[in-house]
Amino acid sequence: MSGSDWSRDPVVLDAMRRAAELGQRVLGSTSPNPAVGCVVLDRHGHVAGTGATRPAGREHAEVLALREAGEAAVGGTAVVTLEPCAHTGRTGACAVALRDAGVARVAYAVADPNPAASGGAALLREAGVDVVGGIDEQEVATGALRPWLHATRTGLPHVTWKYAASLDGRSAASDGTSQWISSEPSRAEVHRIRAHRDAVLVGTGTVLADDPRLTARDERGAALPEQPLRVVVGDRDLPESAKVFDDSAPTVRLAGGDPDRVLRSLAERGVTAVLLEGGPTLAGAFLEAGRIDLVEAFVAPALLGSGSAALGDAGVVSISQAWRFHFERVRMCGRDVWISAVPSEG
Repeated sequence: MSGSDWSRDPVVLDAMRRAAELGQRVLGSTSPNPAVGCVVLDRHGHVAGTGATRPAGREHAEVLALREAGEAAVGGTAVVTLEPCAHTGRTGACAVALRDAGVARVAYAVADPNPAASGGAALLREAGVDVVGGIDEQEVATGALRPWLHATRTGLPHVTWKYAASLDGRSAASDGTSQWISSEPSRAEVHRIRAHRDAVLVGTGTVLADDPRLTARDERGAALPEQPLRVVVGDRDLPESAKVFDDSAPTVRLAGGDPDRVLRSLAERGVTAVLLEGGPTLAGAFLEAGRIDLVEAFVAPALLGSGSAALGDAGVVSISQAWRFHFERVRMCGRDVWISAVPSEG
């Protein structure tokens, strides 16, 4: 790689895609730190080392990739999803590690919005390293970094609302039965989504109605080694025998149901990504508060005609007040349609 436009070299772009995949793999295990991926290329453009952020207090992606690359990093290129940090916390500054390793070029996707950690690009440039930012920025920013970026900019966790419903928007039949509206492939995707979140949130109504365990499980139904925090919101009494209180994952109870108060409490616990799996009442409250940042909807090819709606009152009395979203992605999942949507701007 050479020339002024080295950052558009297909080798660099491919390395950025690989770095984004590395970040995705560790999403849900790094909070309150971001899920960053890094690929180090040697001076000939060959992959010499890779890394992804480890849990808080342990190595960052760049350090792991440099360690694997060893001397091959000298004169090479580091490709990283987030601007290398310039501060020293429980771990050293990644920008300093890259500088000291002798890399010649650094390409990153997203600038660090955290004023306490930003400045890595400037530090590297002052050391004579060729630095280019904004590589595949939009794609990377809406991937593994999205929850952390949201939490850093707003001070509150990113909230994904997941629901399964029939074609006519029902989440349960009139007799209360809901298992299973969605297909087995859709349920498997839900477990993957859970595994990538720091916390799973439900209300007391869901616990009383469905008695869910809320753990993340693999394709064989076995619990994953790392589990999200289970959060139950509400004031109703719950039986001690409820599955959500077993020892398969930690659980906290939060009184009341005010979305902002709930999210502030979770932010204080270092949570940056929340999966909202509560019933229609809790979902409506979060939507009315403007606290749903991503919707993951699994729509089954079935009609129920009556029963519980997926969404309760969200403060909408006129079509002009509708909460508008745009589709980021629509795809088949088994026999269901899986829709990912984010709030429309403006």
